[in-house]
Amino acid sequence: MHAALSRFPRFALAHLPTPLSEMKRLRAALASEGVDVPRLFIKRDDCTGLAGGGNKTRKLEFLIGEALSQGADTIVTTGALQSNHARQAAAAAIAAGLRPVLVLLDMVPYRGHAYRRSGNLLLDDIFGADVRVVPQGTSPAGFIKTVIDEIAEAGGKAFFVPTGGSNVIGSLGYLGAYIEIADALDALGIAKARIVHGSSSGGTQAGLVAGAALRGKGPVVQGVNVYRGDHAAMKADILKLARATAEALNAPAPAESDVILEEGFLGEGYGLPTKAMVEAVELVARTEGILLDPVYTGKAMAGFLASIRAGMYPPEEALVFLHTGGMPGLFAYEEEFSSGVVA
Repeated sequence: MHAALSRFPRFALAHLPTPLSEMKRLRAALASEGVDVPRLFIKRDDCTGLAGGGNKTRKLEFLIGEALSQGADTIVTTGALQSNHARQAAAAAIAAGLRPVLVLLDMVPYRGHAYRRSGNLLLDDIFGADVRVVPQGTSPAGFIKTVIDEIAEAGGKAFFVPTGGSNVIGSLGYLGAYIEIADALDALGIAKARIVHGSSSGGTQAGLVAGAALRGKGPVVQGVNVYRGDHAAMKADILKLARATAEALNAPAPAESDVILEEGFLGEGYGLPTKAMVEAVELVARTEGILLDPVYTGKAMAGFLASIRAGMYPPEEALVFLHTGGMPGLFAYEEEFSSGVVA
């Protein structure tokens, strides 16, 4: 972890550094299609170790650290029903001796039979989290305020963590991750590289971009929009958060051109499956034995594969796919993958 991060409160949760593995079999599979494929790596942040792993663990180290420094006894956070962030936040709160309260939104119009009972929701229940689902037609912000007021009236002290842990404190986790990846690539003698990842609430990409500004040299950061239809506004929000994160560490302000966000792989909307996502999940599983997820990494990998097949990357540029976790979500989307071979 970079020395500049040492002045921020932190509660250790993650198994770091996570592995950086070469994807030789995926590269060979793509080459068999006649594609000129650069070296392919995968950064295994699905192996961060907390509650099944995922990128939110890095953010939660700083967010939980801040909550403890403020004397909080309860963590309140929010997300969709199948939120990977909420699952990890619940586990992080428990590991720190805090009470987890999850305010979840039924915001994805997916009607798979397991979506509202399995996957991350099942794990939230196993962790014993206090799950509150925002009623349809109710303001999420108002509902969250009511929950926080209720905690205060009962003598508790809540610390609110925004969706995805995507604020300056949370983004510090991915500022550190950028330096971890860049240092690992340097150790391998790789001078030119690109990090590709699924971008959603923005904290991961903002942290990576701020990390690049702090370090001064290293791989290019490229997000794939798997979250919002208002693409330009999403880019602007990521840039704003990246600049605020860099400012917190007295790093140079990232330029607008530093936020690279690919579009075209969201499909009909957040959390809704696409054919390209299914193909990407199955290809990586069947070549590398690695499980992606249907909401974030599956769609991001679809974009990654499409860009490789289109010859968008020079052969001398190593590509690092950042696996941000989410595998439990596969069980909520059973129909998209089940072949029905077992009666």
